[in-house]
Amino acid sequence: MHDPILEISGLTKVYAGGTKALDSVDLTIRKGEIFALLGPNGAGKTTLIGAVCGLVRPTGGTIRAFGGDMAQTWRSARARIGLVPQELSTDMFEPVERAVAYSRGLFGQHRDNARVEEILRSLSLWDKRKAQIRELSGGMKRRVLIAKALAHEPELLFLDEPTAGVDVELRKDMWRLIAAMRERGVTIILTTHYIDEAEEMADRVGIINNGRILMVDEKAAMMARLGRTEARIALAQPLQQLPDAIAHFPVELAEDGLTITYRGGDGTGKGRAEVAGLTKALAAAGIDYCGIDIRDSSLEEIFVGLLGQQREAA
Repeated sequence: MHDPILEISGLTKVYAGGTKALDSVDLTIRKGEIFALLGPNGAGKTTLIGAVCGLVRPTGGTIRAFGGDMAQTWRSARARIGLVPQELSTDMFEPVERAVAYSRGLFGQHRDNARVEEILRSLSLWDKRKAQIRELSGGMKRRVLIAKALAHEPELLFLDEPTAGVDVELRKDMWRLIAAMRERGVTIILTTHYIDEAEEMADRVGIINNGRILMVDEKAAMMARLGRTEARIALAQPLQQLPDAIAHFPVELAEDGLTITYRGGDGTGKGRAEVAGLTKALAAAGIDYCGIDIRDSSLEEIFVGLLGQQREAA
């Protein structure tokens, strides 16, 4: 088990108007992992990141980073943290190379032209190094934000919606870059609207809504525990009704009698094993089938389901 790099306990943020953006959040991030924080707009993702990065003053709770209380070690801890914000917040008239070098110096790192070049090349920005940031496309500007965040070689990196509004090719480039950073030992916390990003890259997933953490788990465990399995079995001959031999399975017979649809596995992760039992029961009952299509829930379906359950409980 990796040591925690970030420990958040009872974190609360109430704004002046009474809006509770964070509601007693507890969260532990392990060193070296990619952690995806999922939630709708206004869920509290950006406020949580802002609290760790010193952009938001919490109303209550504690934040420990690198083993120390950030209330006492804020300056030294912040120098080990990188942030790629949602919004483009940089001097648009600054040349790319100078902006990245300046970010390095801002956190007390000595000048290192070779490191700046390495970062720019890894982000396909080297050819644009002399260009003013305002001259770049939206996707290139977002790459500059990432380069600035990486300039001081952080150990913990926050990516707040890093691929919002960029094309598919750039998203794939960023996925590769994030994987390479993890190989270097950087711990990454990613917020995203694109749930396929979490499904592709994350080791663990947290779901936040209305300022509260609904669930944190290993991605695979979450999908196994909360996922559903759906199977459509095409029959060789139509049935008038479901035989008693398969009546105990969660299945439906199509109106034309030619398709049996299975939906199950809730809370167990054993849907596929149950489908195997279903096909054996069909064979034993002498019912021939000519095709089977089976699929498991995506992380997105689980996410939407959890938010729906929270709304019903509210």
